[in-house]
Amino acid sequence: MTSIPNEQTAIIRTERGLAMAGARITIYDIMDYVTAQYPPKLIGGLFELTEEQINAALAYIEANRAEVEAEYQMVLKESE
Repeated sequence: MTSIPNEQTAIIRTERGLAMAGARITIYDIMDYVTAQYPPKLIGGLFELTEEQINAALAYIEANRAEVEAEYQMVLKESE
């Protein structure tokens, strides 16, 4: 997994999977809106994230797209 230092501290792996550090928001929560093509500012507003936090999350998703997408698909199947 490739990470940019700022992303590395912003995104952590928890028992629930990839999540925003210091928040109960998973990357998979954010992926719901990314796949629906919501603009970053709106996604950040929905989760009360700072611009820095949402930018770090989106950069992490983009840099690790295949891994995040695979985990996201597993989460979707488990929630069905």
